[in-house]
Amino acid sequence: MKLIKTSDGARHGQLMTRRGIVETPFFMNVATQAAIKGGLSALDLETVGCQVALCNTYHLHLRPGEDTVQRLGGLHGFMGWDKPILTDSGGFQVFSLSGRRKITEDGVIFSSHIDGRKIFMSPEDSINIQLALGADMIMAFDECVGNPATKEYVAASCAMTTRWLERCAKVVAAHRDNDPPLLFGINQGGTFDDLRVEHMKTIAALDLPGYAVGGLAVGEPRDVMYHVLDTVVPHMPVNKPRYLMGVGTPGNLIEAVARGIDMFDCVMPARNGRHGHVNTWQGRMNLRNEKYKIDDRPIEEGCGCPTCRNHCRAYIRHLLVAGEVLGMRLCVLHNLYFYNHLMARIRNEIVTETFGAFRRDYSELLDVRV
Repeated sequence: MKLIKTSDGARHGQLMTRRGIVETPFFMNVATQAAIKGGLSALDLETVGCQVALCNTYHLHLRPGEDTVQRLGGLHGFMGWDKPILTDSGGFQVFSLSGRRKITEDGVIFSSHIDGRKIFMSPEDSINIQLALGADMIMAFDECVGNPATKEYVAASCAMTTRWLERCAKVVAAHRDNDPPLLFGINQGGTFDDLRVEHMKTIAALDLPGYAVGGLAVGEPRDVMYHVLDTVVPHMPVNKPRYLMGVGTPGNLIEAVARGIDMFDCVMPARNGRHGHVNTWQGRMNLRNEKYKIDDRPIEEGCGCPTCRNHCRAYIRHLLVAGEVLGMRLCVLHNLYFYNHLMARIRNEIVTETFGAFRRDYSELLDVRV
């Protein structure tokens, strides 16, 4: 990663991938099963200004299977997207299946949420699946520990996650590819400062292409998440991309950027949009509210998204109340446009050395309910 500018703790740079340069910091739109929930395609991702799409190893392994995706041109050919793709390792999905999985040193045995069949996934399996999918950035297989957890358990989990990471790195190193995907190691340690720092130092020594902070946004208070970042980020390599997984609200993004994070993903903008909650520069609106029944204004004046250019609040509310899928689609389009253009503005604020003032003006405001 090439670091270009810093301002009030925030970093602007360029991440080089085999499918082009990505301007940092950036938000990845979550296309879990090679599509954005809410009826969006790869063409829509172009429209909303997305730089990187994120797809999920666990879901695509179960359906349609990595062999099928590989035969159809990999994820890029399969979904019609020619820009970079990052794949999650499946570790978080395994974490979410707490009642249907067993973790061992070798890997994880879990029950499919689709048909209940038993599946085994090792660190090597996770990486090989991601390589078959054709992702440009791939995540190491890790154990995501929920909060709260005992320090003894978290320490043992960190040690196993490190051993799994080393196994993942060996698979990538042995892969016959002159331009392999970028492998990210994932920092764990729960909410224990010393475990977080020790684990970060350990995996940083492996000199991987990128590093992520995992195990956050799993129920801990916002201030605890920020404290973990304050503790860990100073120990992350300066010249490598820093990825905060699964976060979050617009305010979370601003605060994490201020702490030196470069990459984000979250289902929140699409999930909120499907329920009629839309982001604006004045806060978050619920378009299902009665007060928008005859409101002929766009969601936000001056917004360049396809929704705001063509439709008013009253029409979108009608679609949502009537249960029309188009209502969800229009809200998701707007929210993803907002998130991507929020990141573009953040990059500009860093370049012009005005990020500190921007943070003071918008960090709290953007998360307020209008």
